[in-house]
Amino acid sequence: MSDLKEAAQRKMSFVATMKAVFWSFLGIRKKGDYEQDAAQLNPVHVIIAGIIGAVLFVMTLIFIVKQVVA
Repeated sequence: MSDLKEAAQRKMSFVATMKAVFWSFLGIRKKGDYEQDAAQLNPVHVIIAGIIGAVLFVMTLIFIVKQVVA
């Protein structure tokens, strides 16, 4: 349980977390960058950034489909 509390105390910025999640969505992360992120990113920020990224992805797909169908 203390490991989880320690991980939640990490201080990497939310913008850096968003960048890491964005590159992960594209699937082009280097192994070294992934390991560095895993050691520094706050897991709560990662979850929030992942949800934001997924919502933006779905909204983009809906917009593209509406434009093509119209």
